[in-house]
Amino acid sequence: MSDIASLTISDMRAGLDSKQFSCSELVKASLDKADSSSGLNCFNLISAENALQEAVQIDALLAQGKTAPLLGIPVGIKDVICTKGVRTTASSKILENFIPPYDATVVRKLKTAGTVSIGKLNMDEFAMGSSNENSAFGPVKNPWNPEYVPGGSSGGSAAAVAAGICPITLGTDTGGSIRQPASFCGIVGLKPTYGRVSRYGVIAYASSLDQVGGFAHNVKDCALVTQAICGQDPNDATSANREVPDFTKVLGQSIKGLRVGLPKEYFVSAVDGEIDAALKKAISVLEGLGAIPVEISLPHTDAAVAVYYILAPAEASSNLARYDGIRYGHRAKGNYDLKTLYAKSRSEGFGREVQRRIMVGAYVLSTGYYDAYYLKAQKVRSLIAKDFQEAFAHKCDVIAAPTAPNAPFKIGAKISDPLQMYLNDIFTIPVNLAGLPGMSVPCGFTSSGLPIGLQLIGKPWDEETLFKTASAYESATDWHTKRPTTAR
Repeated sequence: MSDIASLTISDMRAGLDSKQFSCSELVKASLDKADSSSGLNCFNLISAENALQEAVQIDALLAQGKTAPLLGIPVGIKDVICTKGVRTTASSKILENFIPPYDATVVRKLKTAGTVSIGKLNMDEFAMGSSNENSAFGPVKNPWNPEYVPGGSSGGSAAAVAAGICPITLGTDTGGSIRQPASFCGIVGLKPTYGRVSRYGVIAYASSLDQVGGFAHNVKDCALVTQAICGQDPNDATSANREVPDFTKVLGQSIKGLRVGLPKEYFVSAVDGEIDAALKKAISVLEGLGAIPVEISLPHTDAAVAVYYILAPAEASSNLARYDGIRYGHRAKGNYDLKTLYAKSRSEGFGREVQRRIMVGAYVLSTGYYDAYYLKAQKVRSLIAKDFQEAFAHKCDVIAAPTAPNAPFKIGAKISDPLQMYLNDIFTIPVNLAGLPGMSVPCGFTSSGLPIGLQLIGKPWDEETLFKTASAYESATDWHTKRPTTAR
């Protein structure tokens, strides 16, 4: 029954409710698939014993006739999200042995919904990366071709779904870390509006940008996991007091008359030819469904990467100051004065990319450079947000664009060139800077068989239009049904 792990939630739900298979069998199949796919390095930790115990409890509920959309569904959690009693490392040596005493709000919500966590997913260290090569526990490999990256920082989360290990996973998105891996792995991934989902219990990278979201095989499954994790949380002052709509109600609705904005700054020569061709075909499909393509301009797009790599490292340098070798986390061995202990513990515990971003962040916040860099970047961030506001106010209802300018690249191809790596997120970063919801859905493959993603960007708090648009596109194509050989 190992193939049941790669089913969609709807098919799992039908199988569980009809007693075609039990939750214990489903979880066992998921664990077996994780084991047989271990070469992909998706997981930092697999919670087999806990998962099987929870499955037995859910089988008892199912025997009583209980049902719910996510009851008994296996899930994987990105290793930057705290799980009570289960090691949470952020893929960093500095937190290699950290066991949180509490669950993150999103984990608690998924437990309440009845999901079963099978483990913690590999990622770029502290969510800093676009390829999942910055993990202290080794790179994740793309299920479509293990020589290629799965995207980052939520590479393990995306690869686990694509490989058919579990139907849904959680990731985080600070500058594209859900949408870009979703694109690279040929699945659906959503970054909700900033404030839609609680960040309580999520190990912080850049607090004004981080947001939790879900990965899934299709739009409906993504809507279900998003529904489960949204909502205000008194433990997170940045979570908004807004009603959470039923995202599944808009699935299948017509998009006739929907104005789809096409930013001229996103369809440029820097975009790979095969990506450009796939995007144009996707827009043609949307037009065939009754949508109206409209050219728009987001004039400050070219400043987004520079702004992000000032603001995000600045916030990271503050957030990561707590890892000092004193309170918790890695502590250098030996007898040192306080300053030396700090330096040695952090040098040993943090990887190269994390150290780079901490130093950049400290520099732009330092006396004499704060106004020139950090303050100016905040002003340009406002201009980037204003670009989107004006486009949505006067031109369009949703924006369609490439998720990434290129297809997945080979492991090692860009790791020694930070600038080339950073430019990989040029089309996703603006969405985070503006606090908007963004989604990637599969829209094709390159000639070498690697996935391509279509990015949809919505108005603040308007995830419904993203789900409606993505659902309509999905119903007219079959890209979401494709699976790599590892998932067969």
